[in-house]
Amino acid sequence: MLTNRRAFLNLGVVVTALLLSGCSYNRFTASEEAIKTQWAQVQNQLQRRNDLIPNLVETVRGYAAQERDVLLGVTNARARLGSIQATPELIEDPAAFAEFQQAQAEMTSALSRLLVVVENYPDLKSDQSFRELQAQLEGTENRIAVARNRYIDSVREYNTTVRRFPVNLTAKIFGYDTKPNFTVENEAEIAEPPEVDFSRPDTTQAPTTRPDTTPQTTTPAPANP
Repeated sequence: MLTNRRAFLNLGVVVTALLLSGCSYNRFTASEEAIKTQWAQVQNQLQRRNDLIPNLVETVRGYAAQERDVLLGVTNARARLGSIQATPELIEDPAAFAEFQQAQAEMTSALSRLLVVVENYPDLKSDQSFRELQAQLEGTENRIAVARNRYIDSVREYNTTVRRFPVNLTAKIFGYDTKPNFTVENEAEIAEPPEVDFSRPDTTQAPTTRPDTTPQTTTPAPANP
């Protein structure tokens, strides 16, 4: 009799554990889908910004071609971002995600520097095309911030669930682990505009023309009769 009771108790424990595991598994599945959805929104807004950059650079170049270092910085930052495959698998790889964060920080810094330089060119600031591009860029930056914050919240909730007992037991059984997230330090770095020192001499000016050192022949003046 006692043996049967113990068997029923053990069976009850197993069934309860399975039910709890099933509920936790479903929660992880839903959380992962939410994270992927928010990540897709981040990517959509980053791509929108990426598409605006070539036109922005060309417009600035038309008025401030001498700011080649700043323009090159934006172009290089965009190229580096293009080399990173921001696939859904990236959010599972902390090292790849850190590289992605660094590339985004460089792009934000380069754009901030570009917009600071624009202040020195009133004609450019009043150009209708530039003003429209700037407005689109500012709107995109706001949407990026919103999408990124939603992604941060989704990952934070997921990571908290993964660590919480007894759900963490289910996470270990099914191989769920914490995911990398945007850090506070990274957010501060992105939000802080770079310092630009305009007191340095312009080293991008064309070199001065060297004097002509070719020997010149002179025709002697005719003698007076």
